[in-house]
Amino acid sequence: MDRRRPSPSPAKLVLCVIDAMAPAMLERAVAAGAAPVLERLMQGGRYVPDCVAAFPSVTPVCAASIVTGLAQDEHRIPAMNWFHREEDRYIEYGSSFRSAQRFGIARQLTDTVYNMNRAHLAEETLTVFESLDDADVRTAGTTYLMYRGRYRHEPQRDTALTRVAATLMRHPVMGPRELFYADIFASRRTGCRSGLGMPGVRDRHSGCVSSYLVEHDLFDFLLLSLPDNDWYSHKRGPDAQVQSIAQADLQLARVMNAAGGVEEFLSEHAVIVMADHSQAPVLGAIALQDDLAELGVLGPGERPSDGPREDEPRIAVCPSQRAAMVYALHESERDAMRASVVALALGIAGIDLVLWLERDAHDAPREGVISSLLRGELRFAPGGSVLDSRGRDWSVEGELAAIEARIEDGRLLSEAYPDALSRAWSALACPTSGEVLLSAAPGQEFMDWGRQAHVGGGSHGSLHASDSLGALILHGVELPDPEPAQWAIRDIAPLVLAHFAAA
Repeated sequence: MDRRRPSPSPAKLVLCVIDAMAPAMLERAVAAGAAPVLERLMQGGRYVPDCVAAFPSVTPVCAASIVTGLAQDEHRIPAMNWFHREEDRYIEYGSSFRSAQRFGIARQLTDTVYNMNRAHLAEETLTVFESLDDADVRTAGTTYLMYRGRYRHEPQRDTALTRVAATLMRHPVMGPRELFYADIFASRRTGCRSGLGMPGVRDRHSGCVSSYLVEHDLFDFLLLSLPDNDWYSHKRGPDAQVQSIAQADLQLARVMNAAGGVEEFLSEHAVIVMADHSQAPVLGAIALQDDLAELGVLGPGERPSDGPREDEPRIAVCPSQRAAMVYALHESERDAMRASVVALALGIAGIDLVLWLERDAHDAPREGVISSLLRGELRFAPGGSVLDSRGRDWSVEGELAAIEARIEDGRLLSEAYPDALSRAWSALACPTSGEVLLSAAPGQEFMDWGRQAHVGGGSHGSLHASDSLGALILHGVELPDPEPAQWAIRDIAPLVLAHFAAA
């Protein structure tokens, strides 16, 4: 693939997120002739086969990093399922329908559609939509978890289906200038319908809306979300992605044809196509709620007591596919509960890594710990003599084998756990994260609160490379100089902003 710096950037930019697009599957789809548009972009631009996700590598965390350019220690979205300490309740963004039922459908939808952007995403953290709206760049977005912008949008009530949805989705949101979120919010009539964002039809809705936006010249920046690849891969396994990537490619062609064809489109638009994470096969499930039951696990809908009491819940357990977090419910026993969880978790079959943060006398983060039952324990902290693959410096002590790492010429390298220290530190130092973080072994997934897992299919969330490295294609955008030695999804927002600063 061409690694040369592209010619001067076209004024408009499309950021297309193909959820969970695995590099190997993209390459297979291209080799089979099933993704001609993506092949054209790869041949004419810069293809990165190892863009590293956040940890946990789940969609809410990664989506927040993509639109803010920050990790969760700053944007504050920690997981798919987490415990809100101030509100004493679980947050569930949609692990499964049965999990949503356990927490309450209305509550889950409110947290996902409204609170994720309005309350959970740090207020001081700007999204690309907000930054570009402030610069009077015409912004647009299709259905994506992160949409916060400067323009007010009212819920739609123009069909029987949207009127039913409006009984739950009653409030306006702040989004990009042109916002199309399922059938709930639409800044104008396009004739496109999504069936309220049901899996399998979401890509077609995004393609329909985006082709309308192109045809009517309604944006300078568009976030085009194509999420069905993730759903398909969850169901059929990551090796089945060739078909779903081909479907995503068809929607890209549909959008470009609205401008007269691929070449005509590329003459006016820069394009970034990326995955938020990848997926790995799932062979077995970990019932973490059961494995930690002896410590007293808070269930959905329960409220913790005011103080630690015998025979009452002492921890909140938050599975997020191939990652999980555990929270101590009472500050007075935080350290004791952390130690108890760590001791139990290290003996649970299917758990690869146990991570926690040790603090100093002033409760400030002192050092992170990554522990493997078989490979030992590694302690680390920012600042030191060892550089990671992205040039950040660390102090490290203990067993590098915990993350299958080595040090060469002063640099810490690990193919199995890419960008491990920075990703782990951001997760551990995030104020909304739990006291203990867990990463599942390859082939394993944590069962959600609906007792669901993707056994026989695929999943993501871990620190491991198998579900942490996604595909990235850059066409018509000016590359940073120097280019990152290890690309990460948090590099994309600065790239978008730099594009419009230079345009």
